[in-house]
Amino acid sequence: MIIITGGTGRLGSQIVDRLLDRVSADRVGVSVRGTDRAGDLAARGVRVRRGDFTDPNSLADAFEGATQVLIVSTDQTGETAVAQHIAAIDAARDAGAKRILYTSHQGAAEDSVFAPMPDHAATERYLSKTGTPFTALRNGFYASTVRHLLGRALETGELVAPADGPVSWTTHADLAEAAAIILADEGRFDGPTPPLTAPDALDLADIASIVTELTGRTIRRVVADDAAWTATMIGHGVPADQANMLLGMFHAARRGEFSTTGPELENLLQRAATPVRSMLKGLATQP
Repeated sequence: MIIITGGTGRLGSQIVDRLLDRVSADRVGVSVRGTDRAGDLAARGVRVRRGDFTDPNSLADAFEGATQVLIVSTDQTGETAVAQHIAAIDAARDAGAKRILYTSHQGAAEDSVFAPMPDHAATERYLSKTGTPFTALRNGFYASTVRHLLGRALETGELVAPADGPVSWTTHADLAEAAAIILADEGRFDGPTPPLTAPDALDLADIASIVTELTGRTIRRVVADDAAWTATMIGHGVPADQANMLLGMFHAARRGEFSTTGPELENLLQRAATPVRSMLKGLATQP
């Protein structure tokens, strides 16, 4: 029995879908906070149970009989995130899972200036002490973030953001397929994986050039002052702590924290990783 947490989320749902291409549905279960959203999975024969990282009793039931548990990282940060990950790890261990997998990040590091990265590092450190074999999926930065960073660039002709650096943007779909392959081939990686990333690292100037080419509209990369950009974000309704966290992402990119690339993702997929250009093609048809 392979249990996947967050089975109705953006990444988790795609992992389940790709896993069902490789193993029978009666070997797959999902742990979800709201079972009402997983009716389609239940109809396909997937075991659906409620599991909440803040409710250990629910996790014990959700993980019952698991041989592998894939913990999809929470969208929280700091001590809250790590505590939730630890609760899920403990529940998986107590359920007798033979392997615990966790969606970490290529940039996981204790000294990172982007808040989620020390959380990933702390979770990996805890995993290494459980005594249960584990695999930490060192995923590349989600390529879907690029669309958010573009902001109003198509309207204004300017991609305005703080100074950045190259990032190995990687799609949810590719990462989901890789996770499914690893789950279906148990024990393929022990401990942290090599970087699971697209082969290229692009900065926002590169992104502006691609969008210019795809749309025929000139998009100019404009480097914003950190403080002014943060103030603008807050002025648009973004909570101050979230705006500052996002600024940390740019600081980390400047330090090269997200520039690592490697061949392992493409080796797993046995095909080329999806380039950012493909994801952005739809922009060319926008009015």
